Amino acid sequence: MTIANSLHTPSFTRAEHCLPDYIVRRMDAHHITRIEKLLGGQHPHAWQPTPAHAIFLAGNDYLSIAAEPALVAAQVASLQANAGGMLMSAVYLQEGSEQHRLESRLARFMGCEDGILAQSGMVANVGLLQCIAGPGIPVYLDMQAHASLWEGVLSAQAQAVAFLHNDMAHLRRQVEKHGRGVIVVDALYSTNGSLAPLLELLDIAERSDCVVVVDESHSLGTHGPQGAGLVAQWGLGHRVHFRTASLAKAFAGRAGFISCSSRFKGYFLSESRPAIFSSCLLVHELAWLDAALDFIMAADARRATLQRHTLQVREGLRELGYNVSDGTEQIVALEAGAEPATLALRQALERHGIYGAMFCAPATAKNRALVRLTLNAGLDETGIARLLAACAAVRAEAGVEHWPSTRRLRKLALV
Repeated sequence: MTIANSLHTPSFTRAEHCLPDYIVRRMDAHHITRIEKLLGGQHPHAWQPTPAHAIFLAGNDYLSIAAEPALVAAQVASLQANAGGMLMSAVYLQEGSEQHRLESRLARFMGCEDGILAQSGMVANVGLLQCIAGPGIPVYLDMQAHASLWEGVLSAQAQAVAFLHNDMAHLRRQVEKHGRGVIVVDALYSTNGSLAPLLELLDIAERSDCVVVVDESHSLGTHGPQGAGLVAQWGLGHRVHFRTASLAKAFAGRAGFISCSSRFKGYFLSESRPAIFSSCLLVHELAWLDAALDFIMAADARRATLQRHTLQVREGLRELGYNVSDGTEQIVALEAGAEPATLALRQALERHGIYGAMFCAPATAKNRALVRLTLNAGLDETGIARLLAACAAVRAEAGVEHWPSTRRLRKLALV
C-alpha cells in the first residue's frame, strides 16, 4: 500500500489526531470546559456573514480608507509593474530600496531620525524588546499593555514587572523597588480607548534613567498633526526613546513600524530575530502604505469626523447608563464582565444589526470580558442613531444593570 492510498484507508489514524495528553488536556479545557460548559457550545468569536445593512464596528479602519480608489490603484499598479520581488530577509535590502525610502518617509512624518518597517506590529514589538531588554532587566508594563509587548519581554528573557493601569503612583513604587529598566505603554489602549498619562510617566522615567517605549498602534493616523500620533501631538518626541505601531489600523495595511536612531537601526537589523528570520515586506504592500501615508497626512477632515463621532457615541451611551468612563477615544468598551453575559450582549446587538468584537481572556482580565466597538470616520448620523437605538433596546435583555462595570459606575457616583 502506498502512502497516498493509506491516507484514505478508514483504519489509518492520522498523526494530528494522536496528540499527547499534555496537549489534549489544554484542548479539552478550551472545547469542553470553556466552549461547551461555560458558553453552551457557542464559540465567542464565531461569525455569521455580516448582512449588507449591518453596521460593522469590529475592525480598525478608523479613517475608512481600506476601499479608497487611489490606494487600491497604487497597489494594483505595483502588482502589475513588479513581477515577484525579493522574498528574503530585510537585512539584505540595499540602500535606496523602496522599503528604506518608505522608512525614511514615515520617520519624517513622526518627527524622528529613522525607522524600521516590520512584518506586523507584533513583530515590531517583540523584535524591539529583544534588542533593548534581557535577563535581569526589569520591563515595566501597564497591565493593559498589548500582548505583543508582554511576548517581547518573554522572548528577551527579561523580568516583567506589571503596574496597575495608568496608575503612576504604582509605577513609581515598582521602579523604586526594582531599579532602572524599560517602561512600556500603549499611547491609546486597545480594549477601552483610554490614554496613557505620558507626561507623568516620562517624569518618572527620566528621574530613574528608564528607557520608554510607546506603542502608537491605535493613535498613529488618528491623532496628532497630520495624524503623526499622540507623542507628536503632545510635543514629546524628543523624550520618548522608541515608538512602535501596527500599520494594520488607521493605515489599513500589513506592517509594523519602529521609530529609532539610524545607529540603533543598524544594530536592530543584526540582532532582532524576527527581523533576521522573516521575509521583508512585498513591493505592493509598500505601495499601499506609501499611498496611505499621503492620504492620512491630508485627512484632517476625517480625523475631525472621527473625534465628533466618538464624543457623540460616548455621550449617548453614558445617557443610556453604560459605563464607558474608562476611556475617551474611538475604541468603546461595553464591559459585561462574564463571558456568557458578553456573548449574549454581542448576539443581542447583532440582532439589531450592530457588529462589534467580543474581547475575553487572554485579551482581557478574566471576568472582565467586553464587546468592543471601534468607531470610524465612515459612520454617518443615521448609523450613530441606529447604534444608540440598538444599545437602548438591548439594555434589559443584556442585563446591563447587573454588570460589574455598572456597579462600579454607581459606586463612583456615590464618592
